[in-house]
Amino acid sequence: MKRAPLWRALAACAVIVISVIVSFSATPRLGLDLRGGTQLVFETKDSPTVKADAAATDRAISVLRQRADALGVVDPTLVRSGEKRIIVELPGVLDPRQAAEVIGRTAQLTFHAVLGTAEEGDKSAVRDESGAPLKIGPAVITGDGVTDAAERSDPQRGPGWWVSIDFRDGAAWAKLTGEAACHPYGDPKRRVAIVLDKEVISSPSVDPSVACRVGIPGGSTDITGSFTHEEARDLAVLIKGGALPVPLDLVEQRTVGPTLGEAAIKASAEAAVTGLLLTAVFIVAVYRLSGLLSTIALLCYGLISYAALVAMGATFTLPGLAGFVLAIGMAIDANVLVFERAREEYQQAQKRGLRAALVRGFRNAWSAIADSNITTLIAAGLLFWLASGPVKGFGVTLGVGVIASLVSAMVITRVLTEAVMNRAGPRVSGLGSPGAVRTWLNRRNPELMRGRKLWLAMAGVLAAAAVAGLAVRGLNFGVEFTGGRLVEFGTSRPVSAEAAGQAVARAGFPSAVVQTGDDGVTVRAARLGLEETARIEQELRAEAGEVTKRREEFIGPSLGEELRRNALIALGVAVAMQLAYLAFRFRWTFGAAAVTALVVDVVLVSGMFAWLGKPIDGVFLAAMLTIVGYSVNDKVVVFDRVRELWAIRRKEPFASSVNGAILQTLPRTVNTGLGALFILVALMAFGGDSLRDFAIALVTGIVVGTLSSGFVAGPVAILLARFDRKPPPAPPAPKVKRERRGTGAVV
Repeated sequence: MKRAPLWRALAACAVIVISVIVSFSATPRLGLDLRGGTQLVFETKDSPTVKADAAATDRAISVLRQRADALGVVDPTLVRSGEKRIIVELPGVLDPRQAAEVIGRTAQLTFHAVLGTAEEGDKSAVRDESGAPLKIGPAVITGDGVTDAAERSDPQRGPGWWVSIDFRDGAAWAKLTGEAACHPYGDPKRRVAIVLDKEVISSPSVDPSVACRVGIPGGSTDITGSFTHEEARDLAVLIKGGALPVPLDLVEQRTVGPTLGEAAIKASAEAAVTGLLLTAVFIVAVYRLSGLLSTIALLCYGLISYAALVAMGATFTLPGLAGFVLAIGMAIDANVLVFERAREEYQQAQKRGLRAALVRGFRNAWSAIADSNITTLIAAGLLFWLASGPVKGFGVTLGVGVIASLVSAMVITRVLTEAVMNRAGPRVSGLGSPGAVRTWLNRRNPELMRGRKLWLAMAGVLAAAAVAGLAVRGLNFGVEFTGGRLVEFGTSRPVSAEAAGQAVARAGFPSAVVQTGDDGVTVRAARLGLEETARIEQELRAEAGEVTKRREEFIGPSLGEELRRNALIALGVAVAMQLAYLAFRFRWTFGAAAVTALVVDVVLVSGMFAWLGKPIDGVFLAAMLTIVGYSVNDKVVVFDRVRELWAIRRKEPFASSVNGAILQTLPRTVNTGLGALFILVALMAFGGDSLRDFAIALVTGIVVGTLSSGFVAGPVAILLARFDRKPPPAPPAPKVKRERRGTGAVV
């Protein structure tokens, strides 16, 4: 027999060594939902003088960065998303009111000529400091023309503070003040209105010493108005850090307390360790030595995934950690596929030996492994492309996990198993027996496809019940899809839903959605502002003792509509791409059958969430697209075997090939499903509410997706076969391969 190629062993060692170096030399970047802080997402808008394009957005980012530095924020993150969105992450800033006041204030500073007083009720008028209505002309200078601003005080000028401003275009300021100086002192037209965020902060009269048409030279001025030191300092920060070139709208805000982040990290770590141990015990019990070696490769998979994410500079978020934990369970799938094929090969030709069976198992399983991983990558890519916030991190983690699992299974597992396989007996290796599930199936050989009409009828009944839930109960969309604000409070003592609802009603929100738990209260409302949130917190203290804000999310109405639209697009594109890929790899009838079963899976999971009243949010979207990838993954494995058997059983009915494929792939399906379920059960046990809902969706999706492969996709493929008369593929020609062993040769 040939030895394993040296390049494969060298590649495995190189990948592991590089991963170890990267893991210990780089520090992971934690998202705000894990380390605590506030994330703000702004959208730039056109101003009267500046168009909100990528260049204006980049200038706005530099302004916001100066404001964050002025606040003393350590390691702030500011990035542009698309052409008009700015994502600002402020670690350690847990008061969103402070962040929104200083960081998020648009500070649209403009300077106007005063055209005179205005009548009460004039909608085009502005009010000066005393509340009197004024008519003002168009902006002559915008905030983009300000070069510096600072708070000042001088005892010689008397008590109080003022803000000095330097202009980039001194001529424009001289012209504005020179035209005002042409009017008599005391005339409103001699005043200059300085407007900040559509409010007149100062409207001083030009000093009598200023000559008409000459104005104030030098490009500098002072804003006075009886400022306190704090007011002058804040105003100087806004103006110097600049008057933004374009207005900003706050479209999303998330605030997470550090204790919740620490709890999330701990819960994810416990779930990862517990799930990995359960999976390792299970895989070793089923595949013995092969399972032990694949567990070692699984640990290498975790190392490779972590190193790749750190090297990419990816941000670890709560859904990202869930994706990392979930990918551990999914990574075992390739190993299970190989081992089950190796068992089949050994049962068919034991004289070739275990190592030959293992090599053929790797070769024959590659097609199904490649197809199933490509479909999962499609789901991960859609999450990264269409999702926002932490869910993007889940897409990145899932995609990296898929690639790392291929390296783990097809390189590391192969090197380890091929190196020791001929030195172990058939029983110890775990590949010498067909396994309990396959033995039972071989003995019973059930004709599942005889009852295909019954299976389709049962699936139809379940789908109808799910649709009824969607129609009667509807989907409980979270703030990500509806817009609004969600606040989660931690309480020192339990509080009933009725008492919490009354407290929220006293704060002025009787129609808010209030949910209670053992140690917390969650409030969701459409028009819930920062001040109102503080009022609710105050009212809850009377009912629940000490109250702390754990997390807060705000989604603007336009962004909520966009996210909802993108969620539908993501699911639609996912289904279309799966159909296109399966039609390309197999035939259109297989693709249509897989997508039909996939739609049943999605409807059943959505219907269950409707009946239970579970929230439909970004984490649910991540779970749903993962279900799409997993479900199609399972159907790819089945149809790959259908294609193989159909080529061999050309004279038998097509239903016979489908039935045989389902029975032959069932051991793999059971073992892979159990491996993933161990991880998800661990997430349900140790994760918080959001991770628990995520795990519930995936557990349901895995069970439903597994059953639909055999009882929906298979029967539908048989029904559609009458519309595609193209003959099955020709059986592969037998290969004769000489392998050297000593001085002789074996065929």
